[in-house]
Amino acid sequence: MSLKDIYEDVVRGDSEAVRAGVQAELDSGSTPETILNQALISAMDYVGEQFEIGEFFVPEMLIAARAMQAGMNLLKPHLVESGVKSAGKVAIGTVKGDLHDIGKNLVAMMLEGAGFEVEDLGTDVGPVKFQEAVMGGAQVIGMSALLTTTMGSMKDVIDAIEDSNFREKVKVVIGGAPVTSAYAEQIGADGYAPDASSAVRLVRELLG
Repeated sequence: MSLKDIYEDVVRGDSEAVRAGVQAELDSGSTPETILNQALISAMDYVGEQFEIGEFFVPEMLIAARAMQAGMNLLKPHLVESGVKSAGKVAIGTVKGDLHDIGKNLVAMMLEGAGFEVEDLGTDVGPVKFQEAVMGGAQVIGMSALLTTTMGSMKDVIDAIEDSNFREKVKVVIGGAPVTSAYAEQIGADGYAPDASSAVRLVRELLG
């Protein structure tokens, strides 16, 4: 087993092989940070690139993200122990009135695969929960809506964060089928991502 094998197993979406590979690397003395950066993050970057050029589709991304997650679950305690800094903290949720979660879950997994600490707030999330996440140290808020009827809730969240004087401290990104970059601008969000891969790139850019 090598880092290259883990990388390839993530791309292929083989969760069992990724878990075994990560364990083998840890046992042989590789640092958690090396495994994270050279096997998991680099594999998910490649998966994201393949998605953007139309070689991979959502199902391939999902199984790769799940395989990466299997490796992350093993690595997490070691990363915490060795004090590896995350790339930033992101709180993500589907807005009030909306129960769709596949897109949101994929974005969360892709962000975790890119080295971010992700707080998944779930679905049907009201402004207060997003506010609390910002107060708890989230540097980015990610909101998803799959229905035109729930898009308005995104503006409510931004207003609530502004009311609590935290707007300067946090970047807000939005996405989902009916959402557009024009809408993001209209409600005062910091950015819009049409898919999970571009969401990762956008968050990286915003945290610079």
